Amino acid sequence: MCPVREDLPLWTFHEIAEATGGQASRAFTVSGVAFDSREVGPGDLFVALKGEAADGHAFVDRAFAAGAAGALVSSPVDHPHILVPDTMAALEALGRAARARAPAKIIGVTGSVGKTGTKEALFAALDRMRPGKVHRSVKSYNNHVGVPLSLARMPRDTLFGIFEMGMNHAGELSALTRLVRPHAALVTAIAPAHIEFFGTIEAIARAKAEIFEGLEPGGTAIIPYDSPQRDLLIAAARDHGAAILTFGMGEGADVRALESVPARDGGSLVTARLPQAELCFTVALPGDHWVSNALAVLAVVEAVGGDLAAAGLALAEMSGLPGRGARTRVKAGMGEALIIDESYNANPLSMAATLAQLGREKARRRVVVLGAMKELGARSAEMHAELAGPIEHAGVDVAILVGDEMAPLASRLEAHLTLEHVPDASEAARALREVLSAGDAVLVKGSNSVGLSRVVAALTGGED
Repeated sequence: MCPVREDLPLWTFHEIAEATGGQASRAFTVSGVAFDSREVGPGDLFVALKGEAADGHAFVDRAFAAGAAGALVSSPVDHPHILVPDTMAALEALGRAARARAPAKIIGVTGSVGKTGTKEALFAALDRMRPGKVHRSVKSYNNHVGVPLSLARMPRDTLFGIFEMGMNHAGELSALTRLVRPHAALVTAIAPAHIEFFGTIEAIARAKAEIFEGLEPGGTAIIPYDSPQRDLLIAAARDHGAAILTFGMGEGADVRALESVPARDGGSLVTARLPQAELCFTVALPGDHWVSNALAVLAVVEAVGGDLAAAGLALAEMSGLPGRGARTRVKAGMGEALIIDESYNANPLSMAATLAQLGREKARRRVVVLGAMKELGARSAEMHAELAGPIEHAGVDVAILVGDEMAPLASRLEAHLTLEHVPDASEAARALREVLSAGDAVLVKGSNSVGLSRVVAALTGGED
C-alpha cells in the first residue's frame, strides 16, 4: 500500500462525485463534513438533508456564509456543489467510500449504557499509541444520519476508527453495522432502555446483537460476561462467525478484573487478567461501571492489536464528559459542593450504578436530582419506584425528583428523607439552589429529554 500524503484534503470534488454518482458544478476540496448549518466550519462539505421538519437546502446560503467549501444537494444552488438525486443516500455512499479507502481497523460500539464514555476511552487508549491516526464518532452521532456522517468524516490515513451505534427499534443496528463493517464489535451492557418498544430484556439483547451482523470475516465480538444475556449474545455472534472475547468480573471472563480497590483520588486500582497478559492500572473515573467499561476497552484493544500499556495509561488520565460523569466543584455557602453531572441519560441499570458510586463519596450530605426515565413502557411506575432501594443504600439525605413519572418513587421516599417533587428542570434548579450547602455531593441524572443539563449549567455557569 502506498503511503498517504498528509497534505491531501479530506475529499476532492472528483472523489465525492465518484462516490455518490453525482455531478460536480465546479472544482473544490473539503476538509470536513456537516449536515447542520449551525455546525459548519471553514472548508466543510454541507450535506443538505431533507427531514420531516426542515429541508437543508433552505440553509445552503447560511452554510456558505459560515465557510462551507462545497455542498451536496438534490437541487442546483449558486455555490460549488455536487448534484445527486437523494442527499441521504449520497451521504451513506460517501460513508461507504470513506470506510473502503481507509486502512483502519474499525471498531463498533453499542450497548444500553456506557456507549459514549467507552467510545471516548477507546479513542484515548488508541490515540495514545498512534497520535493523530485515530478517528471516532463525535457527540452521540450514533443513528441513521450520525453514523454515515461520522464515516464520511474519517481521514484517509486513519489507522483506527471507532463508531458508536445506537437503536431504539429492532433492525436499526443491522443497517448501521453493515455500513460500518467493524473488525471488532463491542456490546457494553444490556439494560431495559427503550423497553417500551421491545417488551422484554431478551428482545433488547437480540436487537443489540445485530451489531455482529456487519463484522468483517475473522472479526471479534466483545461481550459482557456478567450479563444475564451473555449466552444469547455469544450465540448470535457465533452465528456470524465471530471470535468471542468476554470481559467482566466473573471467573471465566477472558478479560477479568482479578482485583479492584478504590484509588486515593477517586477511581479504582485494577488488576486485570487478559488471555496473554496481566495488567495493573488505574481507572480515573469512579464507579464499578467504569471498571467494567475499562475492561471492555482492554478487550477491544487486545482484539485490534493495540498497546495494552498505553491503554492503561490513558484510562488513568480520563476525565468525565459533560452529562456523563463530569465532576465540578461550585461555591456553596462558606465552602464548595461537588456536582456530578450524569444528566445525559438514565435507565434503571445506570441509575443504580451511579447511585452506588454516590454512596461512596465522602460528603457532609448526599443530594440527588433525579429526572424521569423515559421509554420504560408498562413497567415505568414499578421501575421508578424500585429506585428507592439504591437511594436508601447510597445514604441519600435530600432528593429532588423531576417529572410526573417520579410520583411512585416520591411516594416511597417521602417518609424517609428530605424530598421535593417538581415538574421540570427549572423548578429543580430552584429547589437545588435552596438546599445546596458546603460539603454536599450532588448527583444530577435523568433522561436527556428531561433537560437536567440546565440544572448543571445553572450551578456551574456552563452553557446548555
